[in-house]
Amino acid sequence: MTPEQRSALTAKLANFERATKHQMVIATVSSLGGKDIKTYTTDLFNAWGVGRKGYNDGVVVLIAPIQHQARIAVGYGLEKVLTDRVCADIMRDTMIPHLKAGDAYGGIDAGVDALVRASGGKGPGAL
Repeated sequence: MTPEQRSALTAKLANFERATKHQMVIATVSSLGGKDIKTYTTDLFNAWGVGRKGYNDGVVVLIAPIQHQARIAVGYGLEKVLTDRVCADIMRDTMIPHLKAGDAYGGIDAGVDALVRASGGKGPGAL
């Protein structure tokens, strides 16, 4: 990502947190360290303490480009709106096409917008 893209994404995530109190983080890693992506994402989620204590309302979007894997992990407090099905649909329909085309930023940005909408946050232009 360019510095401008990183800055725009950071601002979007900060605005989402300010508007909803939910915390979303994006992580890109060069290696999963021998772990499967689900375990890696869960470990990262817990190590970083994503989401508010007592609400467990965080979201982690993990991209492992070298392994050609991605995952969305959702805290228990948001699982009613960001279900496994919703996250799988966002991955398949929104993020993966961009990632396969070599557009990592486009995939992440579109995925964040879709997650914001699905979680009841404001649309991409309204953040």
